[in-house]
Amino acid sequence: MSFDAHDFLARAQTKLRQGWPEEAFDPAARPHNGDHKLNEPLAGEAALLPAPARPAAVLAPIVARADGLFLLLTQRASHLSEHSGQIAFPGGKIDPGESPLDAALREAEEEIGLLRARIEILGCLDPYQTSTGFRVFPIVGLTRPPLDLSVNRQEVADVFETPLAFLMDEANHQRLFRQWQGRRRQFYAMPYENRYIWGATAGMIRNLFERLYC
Repeated sequence: MSFDAHDFLARAQTKLRQGWPEEAFDPAARPHNGDHKLNEPLAGEAALLPAPARPAAVLAPIVARADGLFLLLTQRASHLSEHSGQIAFPGGKIDPGESPLDAALREAEEEIGLLRARIEILGCLDPYQTSTGFRVFPIVGLTRPPLDLSVNRQEVADVFETPLAFLMDEANHQRLFRQWQGRRRQFYAMPYENRYIWGATAGMIRNLFERLYC
């Protein structure tokens, strides 16, 4: 399938979620999507889902450029205590009283200076449960240059764009294995040039592909 930017945006407007049901916010509920999706426990193994889940939100910013659509991603700072150095969406924990949308937009402003006034919300992906105990609520937004980003180096080492034509090509969705805490773990990876997109970020990108093209 050849990627078409207009077709992608049309699909996004009709196929992305427009919010989540109330049960999605129950920390004890088992969401459909997450690290566990490729890693159902074998007989005698404990499930990968820790409980209760801690709520977090991320923004998946799509940049509309003259030569196509690009997904804006960050590389987390190397000194952070959680997921240091990994490729991620801008985002973080949901503060008390915040909605996932409020948290995602706030974090995007704090981490990379992407102003909420510059973002058109397209919709939401499925909640994603990580093996480290977060339930992530991903929100997809569209923005256009100039971005005029201001990167918070305490949290983000780098910001870069990856073509959606690459990420929405299933041929680039690798399923790899790694030993973690004494068990064999499967995960998605989408290496692009010198960037290694994997784990929860790749899992959420895979969910974007599945919602729009499957």
